[in-house]
Amino acid sequence: MGKEYDALNDKLISFIERQKMFFVATAPLTHEGHVNVSPKGYDSFAILGPNEVAFCDLGGSGAETIAHIRDNGRITIMFCAFEGAALILRLYGKATVTQFNEPGFAEAMKSFPDIERARSVIKIEVTRIADSCGWSVPFYEFQSERDQLRRHVGVMPFEDWKEKRLKTNAQSIDGLPAVLRYEDQDDETEKK
Repeated sequence: MGKEYDALNDKLISFIERQKMFFVATAPLTHEGHVNVSPKGYDSFAILGPNEVAFCDLGGSGAETIAHIRDNGRITIMFCAFEGAALILRLYGKATVTQFNEPGFAEAMKSFPDIERARSVIKIEVTRIADSCGWSVPFYEFQSERDQLRRHVGVMPFEDWKEKRLKTNAQSIDGLPAVLRYEDQDDETEKK
């Protein structure tokens, strides 16, 4: 039987910190748009307070999460126990985006000291916290992180990476605006 929580407690925080991946779900406001679910890895999730979390959006081939957040802010984060006791934990909330070329990005990146370059930081005001049994989730053994994304980003000059994000992630598959062009913000566009 599932349980709801008013805030993240020590037990839930400990569970979150042990997970090697999480899933992000968003959807556009229109019923005609596509629902998106994205897996996230690396050490890209941060707990900022009992009802506030963030994750580092490293970028990829699509920008659905950013576009949906800009559209309506709705988001759900799901953690699944693939080892140990069965548990699924969902964090529901309202999200905001701070993109790599916006003021405040360098400050937002301080929550992710092991990540050198990211497309955005997504901050979430958590409005509902609920768990469920997860009895049907199979056991998986963690072997290691994949390093392809880090290697790909690491060899690409920042200006090339930036232009690629602005060009290929400008809109969602439904045509919603995603990664936006802003005037360059000195010292904010890349974490040192």
